[in-house]
Amino acid sequence: MIEVQNLCKVYATPGESVRVLDGLDLRVGAGEAVAIIGPSGSGKTTLLNMLGALDRPSGGSIRIGGQDISAFTPEDANRFRNRSLGFVFQQHHLLPQLSVLENVLVPRLAGDWQEQAAETANRATELLGKVGLEHRLGHLPWQLSGGEKLRAAVARALVNRPRLVLADEPTGLLDPATSERVAELLLRLNREEQTTLIVVTHNIALAHRIGRTFELVHGKLKEVVR
Repeated sequence: MIEVQNLCKVYATPGESVRVLDGLDLRVGAGEAVAIIGPSGSGKTTLLNMLGALDRPSGGSIRIGGQDISAFTPEDANRFRNRSLGFVFQQHHLLPQLSVLENVLVPRLAGDWQEQAAETANRATELLGKVGLEHRLGHLPWQLSGGEKLRAAVARALVNRPRLVLADEPTGLLDPATSERVAELLLRLNREEQTTLIVVTHNIALAHRIGRTFELVHGKLKEVVR
């Protein structure tokens, strides 16, 4: 599903260049769940952004589902993200003026999807039921708890039936009990939706729940043996 080879990322700064990723390799199978840990500033979010075609590498290659995404045009990248990826962000990024159901439907408004409106609404409603928000469809984001906002974001990430879900510190703002429930939710949906899952986190307990764990150190990934 994912094959990253010799990935490098260098940022030009006044006086010197900063090498964030330095010859990084990663292979992830279809349907697999993987966690990436590492200290702040180690490049975890940079790696996630490149896997999501939001940033370009300085060197090396990224192939997802057989496609070399590092060679995409901006239009190719937009279509790839809409058709193949789901994102879960720490800050959720729910649109405050839209209901929970409307927020989940937003990704279906782009990409020229050919389906009836009722089919789209049914898919979104089904997902919200899976994450335990069937009673919150008409609520606005400000009416939700932090854990509920995250669950809505997870449903939104899955509405387009992506092959790959990328989660950036999904439990960073949650208490331990809610973090545990979110871990269970991500893993259950990984199995049920048959998506590949990559989670970037500082939460070691969450990482161990996810599955294979890699630590990002000095620009490279090292698998953590447990």
